[in-house]
Amino acid sequence: MAPPPAHAARAARAGRFDAVVVGGGAIGLAAAWLAAGRGLAVAVVDPEPGHGASWAAAGMLAPVTEVHYGEEALLALNLASVRRWPDFARTLEAATGCSVGLRTTGTLLVAAETGDRAWAEDLYRFQVELGLEVQWLAARAARELEPALAPGVRGAVWVPGDHQVHNRHLLRALLQACAASGVQLVRDRVRAVECAGGAVVGVLLSTGRALRAPAVVLAAGWSSGQVGGLPAGTVPPVRPVKGQILRLSPRPGHGGLLTRTVRGIVQGSSVYLVPRADGSVVVGATAEEQGPDRTVTAGAVYQLLRDAHRVVPGVTELVLDEAAAGLRPGSPDNAPLIGTPGPRGPHGLVLATGHYRNGILLTPLTAEAVAALVAGDQPPPEVTPFSPERFAAG
Repeated sequence: MAPPPAHAARAARAGRFDAVVVGGGAIGLAAAWLAAGRGLAVAVVDPEPGHGASWAAAGMLAPVTEVHYGEEALLALNLASVRRWPDFARTLEAATGCSVGLRTTGTLLVAAETGDRAWAEDLYRFQVELGLEVQWLAARAARELEPALAPGVRGAVWVPGDHQVHNRHLLRALLQACAASGVQLVRDRVRAVECAGGAVVGVLLSTGRALRAPAVVLAAGWSSGQVGGLPAGTVPPVRPVKGQILRLSPRPGHGGLLTRTVRGIVQGSSVYLVPRADGSVVVGATAEEQGPDRTVTAGAVYQLLRDAHRVVPGVTELVLDEAAAGLRPGSPDNAPLIGTPGPRGPHGLVLATGHYRNGILLTPLTAEAVAALVAGDQPPPEVTPFSPERFAAG
């Protein structure tokens, strides 16, 4: 249940909350909403809630096509979260009346050339070994599924369980759900987490104002590690990984180009095309170790359109609406940090960062874990391998 309005209002007036969430992306907002549903008074601090990496994302829910060798534990976490997505979406939509654009139409991973087919076949065999639901398709069968594919594609892997959500509709719904639940949105930056006696006591804002709370959640993406006041050994080792992305729309009178997400392998590089219900298509994304740089470059736009055209030639007939760059939060092992920092950290500090390419996918499970932790309960067991304690020695 949400906190009584009087309780939330008193907390806001006094600047004293049960929990303060640092970061207003999909994960921070979802965690605040679920925590408020447990009766807690919650504040979210972010200069632009509902933006950041979550705003720039494509919204793919792709644990199977995103699987990498050596990341089997991360695969289990991703699968656990994708199973939560239908109920999470239904609950959020019922609470707000806002659609989040969940589309369960599957994903087609397409090999553009002969060398790409060998790479896709290796991935397919690995997916089969893991017991994942996949099917190899010859080129003709793939084009029957998606007629807009290029005639020269060499084959494809059909993944019926990899879906998508409209990330910007999701953020709009989460902002509305938080407002309806009494969550206070504070448009500011957190200068430092304040601690006393081995426990967090709140946060200090850039304006000098203090918010008091016995629980602080770091969910600020790549900038989580820049928040001051954290004891040695508890600063999350996250970095920005730049991703450039395009948003295209059909010309007036033209229908949609694709019916499902298409991931292309083009000369060993990856490109994805995510179609929305309105006929628009998201094309992405680069992965660049450029630090906190959000510059959109001509080279990246060219590369994305070139590779997308190789897989789906009709993409160049669409209108270029937006070219943007976002900063994914990467960790040393490309897996998230979810939980408390352990005995070396202050009591009441919870981390929810480092989700890299899986932030939208992992939103339901991460938010569930964070809400449980700030309420003093046990989080879902799936998050145990991703405790921040695994980096404490470094």
